[in-house]
Amino acid sequence: MTGHAPRRARPLTLLLVLLMVLLAGCARIPTSGPVGKSSEGSAGNLSAPVFLPAAPQAGASPETIIDYFYRAGSGYEDDYAVARQYLTQASSVSWKPDQRALVYREARVVAAEVENVYNYELDVAYTVDADGIATQSPEGTVEKISVTVTQVDGEWRISALPDGTAIAEETFKVIYGAYPIYFYDPSFTYAVPDVRWFIKNKTVKAMTSALLAGPAPYLRGAVVSAFPSGIKLARESVPVVSGAAQVDLTAKELTETSPEDRLRMQMQLTLTFRSQPDVVNVELRANQDLVRVEDNGSVLPPVLDKSVPPRQIAVSGNELVRYENNRVSPLPDMQPVSSLKPRFPAESQVSQTAAFLNNSRTTLYSINPGQPARALTTRSTLTRPSFSLDDWVWSAGPGAQGRTEVVAFRPTDVPEGANIPSVTLAPAWLAGKTVKEFRISREGVRALVISEQNGKTRVQVTGIIRAGDGTPRELTPPVTLVTDSEPDQGVWVSDTTVAVMKGAAASNVTPELLSLTSGQPQQLAPWPGLASLSAGNGAEEIYAQSAEGVFQRLGNGWSPQIKGPIDLSFPG
Repeated sequence: MTGHAPRRARPLTLLLVLLMVLLAGCARIPTSGPVGKSSEGSAGNLSAPVFLPAAPQAGASPETIIDYFYRAGSGYEDDYAVARQYLTQASSVSWKPDQRALVYREARVVAAEVENVYNYELDVAYTVDADGIATQSPEGTVEKISVTVTQVDGEWRISALPDGTAIAEETFKVIYGAYPIYFYDPSFTYAVPDVRWFIKNKTVKAMTSALLAGPAPYLRGAVVSAFPSGIKLARESVPVVSGAAQVDLTAKELTETSPEDRLRMQMQLTLTFRSQPDVVNVELRANQDLVRVEDNGSVLPPVLDKSVPPRQIAVSGNELVRYENNRVSPLPDMQPVSSLKPRFPAESQVSQTAAFLNNSRTTLYSINPGQPARALTTRSTLTRPSFSLDDWVWSAGPGAQGRTEVVAFRPTDVPEGANIPSVTLAPAWLAGKTVKEFRISREGVRALVISEQNGKTRVQVTGIIRAGDGTPRELTPPVTLVTDSEPDQGVWVSDTTVAVMKGAAASNVTPELLSLTSGQPQQLAPWPGLASLSAGNGAEEIYAQSAEGVFQRLGNGWSPQIKGPIDLSFPG
């Protein structure tokens, strides 16, 4: 074995040039030197860059061969033809690059103690699996890829390696894009996005395969698919012909489905392909034979990015009020609650039921029109209540034994004095954590969870698994969102975006937008003394409150509204 000192594998040397060209709207990415050249993007997404890395150089050391093999992972055209040149013939045939992508901040080649064996050591930022599911890793997460080299005709080649590629984070952001694929809530009423990361030039086939494979782990059991278990693509491509995506499925599984299910399949694919400009409609095929999809009106298209009513509930003069069009009015038919010192109210999207905490945040109350408020639970502390579409109201706080619990109650249409249905959940992933915020998504399938443990804050999204009658049963292991701050509160802005912040009465506060479709937070304009957030339909309907009153987001700033109401919240 030829000895060489380990050296750091630097990111692409002309990355700044690449990004400048991208911003200029050009699909051709010029490069030079050892990283190779580029060509036009393939049909179907002409804005996506295509890298053509350099082939192996004569006399290159084992470290260089390993280094530039992984750099060549950016050249995905022709089934990674250039990267395969760095492998022995046997490894070239067996290597499966699409199994996963390790996205790294830094990388280096280090000789192992065994002759001709090296480790490609990575500071991993993300891991993207074969179905496009990205898992983020904190800085300093090291993974070692063991690689064996051998000489072929006097040149070093890689003879043993695991499946998958490794790619620099900056390059990953250029080549890959975030795309939602869609599932249904259990009633097939609402579309639920499941964001995946795919190479921009290979999205239609990748989206279809991921959809057939089922939802990401954090949505498993919380959403449903129109596609039956076991159905697969009949051929390893999804051609787009004259605007029609031809989805060729295994005949037995497809033909055994009902006409309603086939229509829901087509709707599910149509939503999933909505980000693809060359896809106009979807054709279902069974072993290449066109399958007719009929619409008799019995199946309605699912609601995408469900909206909330324009009103907000708030507290003013120690009573529950309605805030709408910058005006305050009494909440209809509600009895007085001033003696309970209400704070942090929530209102159902579908009924007139409301909920709130007391001033010390130790007791959760519900109230229905014409009835007095009822205490649902008392704990040492509780999060602001949040309603799902089926009128379960949720909160979180320590249980009797000190364990972290999430509680849900269904007080709507319960006669005065009757028992209110309730559920207590204690997911293992919340053990030892203090929940700061628990907010149900608009379609009711997911929840935003902000928690703190040992001074470290996490912003996560979990799925809600329910029984057949809608009773909550379980919260799925969550997906984590990246934030630059340590927020203690958050709200849903859309089906893929949340706004978060850490309130502070005596300093500037900078809220952030966190998206399932982006690894980077978007900071909003700072404003002094912000204490709470609410959000309606989209990023322009974000409201914040300070001691000076209510403010609405306006462009890159905040527009003063009314002064008086506090703890504003849109229904949900």
